[in-house]
Amino acid sequence: MARALYIHWPFCLKKCPYCDFNSHVRDTVDVSQWQAGLIADMRHEAELAGGEALESVFFGGGTPSLMPPQLVETLLREAERLWGFAPEVEITLEANPSSVEAGRFAALAGAGINRVSLGVQALDDEVLRFLGRLHDARDGLQALETAQNAFARVSFDLIYARPGQTAAQWEAELARALSFGTGHLSLYQLTIEPGTRFATDVRQGRFAPLDDDDAAELFALTRAMTAAAGLPAYEISNHARLGEESRHNLTYWRYRDYCGIGPGAHGRRGHAATVRHRKPENWLEAIAANGHGIAEQRTLPLPEQASEALLMGLRLREGIEPAVLATRFGLAPEALIDQARFAFYADQGLCWREGARIGVTEAGMPLLDALLAELVPAELVSA
Repeated sequence: MARALYIHWPFCLKKCPYCDFNSHVRDTVDVSQWQAGLIADMRHEAELAGGEALESVFFGGGTPSLMPPQLVETLLREAERLWGFAPEVEITLEANPSSVEAGRFAALAGAGINRVSLGVQALDDEVLRFLGRLHDARDGLQALETAQNAFARVSFDLIYARPGQTAAQWEAELARALSFGTGHLSLYQLTIEPGTRFATDVRQGRFAPLDDDDAAELFALTRAMTAAAGLPAYEISNHARLGEESRHNLTYWRYRDYCGIGPGAHGRRGHAATVRHRKPENWLEAIAANGHGIAEQRTLPLPEQASEALLMGLRLREGIEPAVLATRFGLAPEALIDQARFAFYADQGLCWREGARIGVTEAGMPLLDALLAELVPAELVSA
């Protein structure tokens, strides 16, 4: 049964040039129509994946801080009615640092949000213009201060490994970010995603991405600085004080069930994967016709689930317990990991084993994609 709920709000004021998320710009939004649609989508999921109290709710987007606080409160009240909330439930909302959205933080906290993830992205005005953001550095810092006063837990995002960025520049920016004292940071290397404006810019020679060696240097610097500050990496791009890890994202990485509602939202319940219609108008039409926004639902074969659980779990500092996953998916433990390759990379200092658990070391994390291709048997991935 699902213990996490994801709610997607697909609207933004502007599409960022690096973003490949399901976000859309619309002149107007009928809030009452969206409230009815999201509640219908939620009720459909609760009928199929109810029975356990929710440990986390996550409002993602798009820009969910554009949602009216009353709508947020209504959706949370309905989620609690349908599932119930576990003690100390984590309720996160993604937010942008515009003054309009920051002005809603107190009301959003009153609606039930207890954790905010703030899209600061950079602490430099020129960089923010390059990233296509609507706020400047001053707006970002003011919003961060407002968020820290309004919410029990605050995280914010930065994008690094930008074109031409040096280690000295990133060291200074990250040191400043750490000085603000939040318990969680999400630090993402800039990636050029297909279909984005940045992909077109790179193809047409408007800028060149940072080369791999320089990006690897910044990755290592990031890990060292956050660990020294008491916010070690618990996942490839996420850093937190002990106990401040994102419980919602850990649901994904530990391959537990979650319900996803709203346009483009993915979910996993039982042995089935669900995907909602991406385009807001198509999602609304599906709600009207079917009472839910599902575009595709398919049963996941056990080998595919096992492969996904391995690929997700090995991103985590805590690693995985192969015997537990083998029992869960009805497979032999030796079928999950290529033991000879694991032993080889463990001898190279790239993997670790502690009792029943295995994982990837600090030295191995920069090579994670290549290691996963070696460690997870090809027949499991292709099954």
